[in-house]
Amino acid sequence: MMELSKFGALFVLVALVWIQSGASLRSQRTEQAYVTLLYGDEFLLGVRVLGKSIRDTGSNKDMVVLVSDGVSDYAMKLLEADGWIVEKISLLANPNQVRPKRFWGVYTKLKIFNMTSYKKVVYLDADTIVIKSIEDLFKCGKFCANLKHSERLNSGVMVVEPSQSVFNDMMTKVNTLHSYTGGDQGFLNSYYSDFPNAHVFQPNLPQEVLNSRPVPAMERLSTLYNADVGLYMLANKTAREQLDESLPGTGGGRNPNDELLVKFLFMLPLCAVFFSCYRSFLQCITFGADTGILQNSLCDHMRHLYYRIRSNGYAGVSSSSTFSSANHFSNDAQSKVPACLGGLSICVCFMAALVSLACSLAIVPRQVMPWTGLLLMYEWTFTIFFLLFGGFLRLTYIWGKMTAAQVSLPSLPESLDCDSGKGHLRQGSSCDVAAWYYGLGMAFLAVAAPALPCIFGITALFLRLGLVAAGGIVLASFMTYASEHLGIRSFLKAIDAMVGVLEQQFCHGLEYSIQRLC
Repeated sequence: MMELSKFGALFVLVALVWIQSGASLRSQRTEQAYVTLLYGDEFLLGVRVLGKSIRDTGSNKDMVVLVSDGVSDYAMKLLEADGWIVEKISLLANPNQVRPKRFWGVYTKLKIFNMTSYKKVVYLDADTIVIKSIEDLFKCGKFCANLKHSERLNSGVMVVEPSQSVFNDMMTKVNTLHSYTGGDQGFLNSYYSDFPNAHVFQPNLPQEVLNSRPVPAMERLSTLYNADVGLYMLANKTAREQLDESLPGTGGGRNPNDELLVKFLFMLPLCAVFFSCYRSFLQCITFGADTGILQNSLCDHMRHLYYRIRSNGYAGVSSSSTFSSANHFSNDAQSKVPACLGGLSICVCFMAALVSLACSLAIVPRQVMPWTGLLLMYEWTFTIFFLLFGGFLRLTYIWGKMTAAQVSLPSLPESLDCDSGKGHLRQGSSCDVAAWYYGLGMAFLAVAAPALPCIFGITALFLRLGLVAAGGIVLASFMTYASEHLGIRSFLKAIDAMVGVLEQQFCHGLEYSIQRLC
């Protein structure tokens, strides 16, 4: 019994020593650390991804996450399992009354200046990702940040040498210094007012040079350390090509399924355009057969089409020559056009443009090269738009035929020449080139509007935006005119076609009556 008690006491002693040694190991920290902030569980995944990206660079520095009361115990356990050192902190109140609601606790970021247990900390916002080693940032001076888009520093990536005196000084000025953002970034710009004049951080300087000069109070970081996500996306090709060939389902970052889908999405609109052109060609061939002008080859057809366009031979090319019958009937047909048709056509046109753009965004895969994605966006936007607006024009045509059935023709015998074949010409109006004119015009302007700055070689941001806006206004104006004109033309074409049918019926009846009399 005595031996068991001794054995138990020895076991407890060993356990206590082991626990104490484990605690001491967990309390050991490097003199430098990466730090981030987490206010709630909503951005837990962002912090975890940030930690993974830091560890993937091979860094063994401490990773410290400052968490507020809004972070759950479960989230903190996950972060600890990921290798983060979790430190609970209380929030610093934002003294600014006029500020965005999301800036309610951003002044808490200033507490990194009070982390005096470390000689140097690199602060990273939770929405950043480290794509290669940034260990050289620990060579930076007492305060380092990046000037982003202007002469104002960005507080998303900072290097700080913690100091109790600096932190206390900040706390005394937090209520008096102006913040242009209503948050910590504006305050830091006011606190480090001379920051735009700081020298650029040079990490490759020899250690002897660094030791021979005083530690700079401020240094500016290059864009390399705080780049926009857009720049990373533009470099996506390089990033994808560096992926290992052995990754599951990929080859150098390429996914065979995505490549097959991209090829399918590229070919489908082209097939639709080819089918549309072929159908139009067949309609024109049919029109030539009906009028006795049948072309023997495609070249003859194109030549005939060219002369017909030049001479305005097709019925309905202009609103003033929509009908080939007498002026009295033309005016009567014009009066049958609903007053709301023009405005309705414009509304449908712009709604079709918005719907086609939204559908294209949903259809085009996200993991494609930028130029490939842009080409697919244009292809599918044009295709869906022409299908939607073309369907509306078809409905307008049916509407016009229903209206034409109610049109009386009191002067038809006086205005009709049965031998002229005009009724047949009206049947050929389905071979329509005006719609192609307007469609190609809209497509050209849609491509040209965003490309104008590149065409003219303009690099200034506001000039580029102004030129693109001007191109957009021209495109919108052209779409307004074209949609109104095409809607009315489609309605009048239907009336014209119905008149042609009635003329043919009248001519056949007249011819039959003459034969009976003879």
